[in-house]
Amino acid sequence: MTPPPSPLDGDFSTLFNFLPIGAYRSSPEGRMLRANQALVSLNGYASEWEMLARVNDIAQEWYVDPTRRAEFKRQLERDGFVRGFISEIHRHKTRERVWISENAHGVRDAAGVLQYYEGTVEDITDRMRDQKALRESEEQLRLITAQVPGAVFAVYVRNDGGREYRFLSAGIRDIYGFEADDLMRNPALLARYFHPEDQAMLERDRQAILAGQSSLETEFRVVLPDGTIKWICNRSCAVSADDNGFLRVGVLFDISDRKAAEAALHASEALWKLALESTGDGLWDWNLVTDEEFFSEGMKAMFGYDEADDVNLAVALDACTHPEDVAQMQADRLAHFEGRSPVYRNERRIRCKDGQWKWVLSRGMVLSRDESGKPLRMIGTHTDITEHKQAEAQHRALEAQLRESQKMEAIGTLAGGVAHDFNNLLAAILGNLVLAREDLGEQHPAQESLTEINRAAIRARQLVQQILTFSRRQTQEMVRQPLTPLVEEALGLMRSLLPASLKLVARLPAAGLPVLADATQMQQVLMNLCTNAWQAMEGRSGDITVALRDVRLDASQGLQLGGLAGGAYACLSVADNGPGMDEATQQRIFEPFFTTKAPGAGTGLGLAVVHGIVKAHRGVIALHSRPGEGSRFDVYLPLAAGAADEAPAPAPVTVATAAAPVAPGKHVIYIDDYEALVFLVGRLLRKQGYRTSTFESGEAAIAWLREHPDDPVDLVVTDQNMPGISGVDVAREARQLRPGLRVAIVSGHVNDKLIAEATEAGVSDVMGKQDSMDALGEAIRELLERATR
Repeated sequence: MTPPPSPLDGDFSTLFNFLPIGAYRSSPEGRMLRANQALVSLNGYASEWEMLARVNDIAQEWYVDPTRRAEFKRQLERDGFVRGFISEIHRHKTRERVWISENAHGVRDAAGVLQYYEGTVEDITDRMRDQKALRESEEQLRLITAQVPGAVFAVYVRNDGGREYRFLSAGIRDIYGFEADDLMRNPALLARYFHPEDQAMLERDRQAILAGQSSLETEFRVVLPDGTIKWICNRSCAVSADDNGFLRVGVLFDISDRKAAEAALHASEALWKLALESTGDGLWDWNLVTDEEFFSEGMKAMFGYDEADDVNLAVALDACTHPEDVAQMQADRLAHFEGRSPVYRNERRIRCKDGQWKWVLSRGMVLSRDESGKPLRMIGTHTDITEHKQAEAQHRALEAQLRESQKMEAIGTLAGGVAHDFNNLLAAILGNLVLAREDLGEQHPAQESLTEINRAAIRARQLVQQILTFSRRQTQEMVRQPLTPLVEEALGLMRSLLPASLKLVARLPAAGLPVLADATQMQQVLMNLCTNAWQAMEGRSGDITVALRDVRLDASQGLQLGGLAGGAYACLSVADNGPGMDEATQQRIFEPFFTTKAPGAGTGLGLAVVHGIVKAHRGVIALHSRPGEGSRFDVYLPLAAGAADEAPAPAPVTVATAAAPVAPGKHVIYIDDYEALVFLVGRLLRKQGYRTSTFESGEAAIAWLREHPDDPVDLVVTDQNMPGISGVDVAREARQLRPGLRVAIVSGHVNDKLIAEATEAGVSDVMGKQDSMDALGEAIRELLERATR
């Protein structure tokens, strides 16, 4: 029988028959009109015409459930197509049951009248069989997991962190109290039960899963609605993945009982460890007969070894004892073994695995001896006392540094006292020079020699004044002043201090280079740097070069130097050609009390003081040094803007003449413990026309004032530092005797404290030591002149 002609006989006939799945055309009444070879074969026929001849009613002859044809047509009427319409059918010829999936649509003519159905048929018997097997397998899994303690789960984790439980056993109810379906519907339900203290840990685990960690085991706590806290263990692993996420399977089980047992065990272990720790950091038990030694847990860690390290600790500890400590260790052991010491006690250094030395205190006691008294067994402890030893060493170092600092302070005080006495001597020399010149006259041949004596004495006074400056503590006084003269003055003093083997080279500019600075502190900076260079030479000959120059730094250079702003700076450099410094020394060179000198040879404060002064001046100090190439310190100070920066010309040495008194006959009392100075000042004042009473102690002056209450006194001038009562005490007692009496104090150490005490005592003026007798006379004249105003 030949099938009727069809449009499929045209261009699409080849494609129609080539399709790997069945394709057909059927009438709305259920008669098959066309079928391709795949559908013919599916139904057990050899040719299309044979199949078409035999299939008359698709609903009754093909579908296992005839109502499926009606449902098929209903969907076509409603939607105009069907997709994935799954049905069980008979192979038409063999009546064998198979599962198919249909896709079809209705074909209408131009008037909209339904002509026929066209569609495809795919054999999905294998798929349906697999799905059935899967359902059966899942049911078996459900039955099996119901017998397993805890909850077995399979969860699909999306890449965005979302979860979808694919399987969950009924054991979840025993843990959380809710049903498996509850969690399947709401995967976020578990998070509500997490213990607050475990949230962070669980979040880390979640991130680890998203990052691709395959296996995971976590122990955490959950809080049930009734307040019960349970410990849960979650073990899971990844089994498959796709573009959107991955599937993990695992098990949740309640480990609360195990955790409770562990807590009880830990408590017991903690008590035992506490008992051990109370006797020391590590316990050892030494069998002196077999030479075997047992160590408590953690002893290896004390010396840097891991538990996995194969090391005989008993042998290692003795072998790694510091060579300097071996003899004492053996002596201490022998003393205890022989009964000369009731306990064994020894402190020694032991080299750890990493090569570091650790101080260890070993204490022990022999527990048993044989009949002859030979020790058999000994137990004891090892205690790490490294920090204690370091603290002791630091304490000793600080004590030594304190003693050194006190010694330096005492030396400074002594230098100040000696300089003060020299000042008095020089004052007498200079004062007598003035009187001698006046006595001889300007044309006398000795005037030239007296002038040279005057120059030398003034130079000596300048040196003494610098010693006084460096020996006393003063508050910082920032003044705009040229830096070059300050450097020259400090170098003048430094030349007299350096040994002959060292050459001091100065490279100073003609310009003054004005800076905002404290003169005394800047001279101290230079003195300390030069002294450091001198000491670095270690007795060898060499050069110390002091240079001063102006530099301009850009922002990058300033940043490299420690954060200086760009601009103009004065750079003061002190360089030596000594041994230089390594990198480690340079890193610590400005630390207080750090020194590379031998004990007692330095305080370690010099460069620290320099660093502090420079920082207070808004500057920086840089170090350039290499071993064997010497060292150079560069001090950068901001240049001060403003007027001329040249240093004022030094005042010429002049020959002073006695000034005329403000009023003849004025009575001046002068007090000083230096006899020569008392004689000189008395002579000077009398020569100027004053009535003068001089005394060598404050007590003598006060006694005279008591004995002569009616003798008028216009001014009392007293030295401050004298044996017995001080100048302030003199002023206080004198004004008690004569309330309106003017008192002036002269001191080589004028400071805020002295000024405050003098003001409280009613002192009119506090004056520094004058450079010459004529200056003292002029100061007294001005005081009397003010008193008459």
